[in-house]
Amino acid sequence: MGIWQGRSRRKRTGGRYRPLRKKRRFEIARELQTATLGAGTVKTYRVRGANEKLRILTASTVNVFDPATQKMRPAQIVTVRENPANPNYVQRNIITKGAILETEIGLVRVSSRPGQDGVLNGIRVAAAS
Repeated sequence: MGIWQGRSRRKRTGGRYRPLRKKRRFEIARELQTATLGAGTVKTYRVRGANEKLRILTASTVNVFDPATQKMRPAQIVTVRENPANPNYVQRNIITKGAILETEIGLVRVSSRPGQDGVLNGIRVAAAS
């Protein structure tokens, strides 16, 4: 079943909007594909205006920015520690923006959008005690 991103047919109060038109093709969203922990694959897909976006399907490394040294360096991902988007994503090792990853150099918060940017960037965070 497709995901429709048009205006709702109901108001916040529960009242009904009279539909202005039928559904349009440009209001249909893509099926959900999430970035997970794995070998490292990227998929290209076409968006409106014949432009292209990159989507990470699996990732094994993250580009980490260290605020103390002001430098970027790649780091291997060990596991997903927490994900504010959905607690179930932690069990399934799904990576989204804002997820906390455990890497070989410490905890990292993801700052990029892996489903849209095609790159996985993060900022090193202090370990919570």
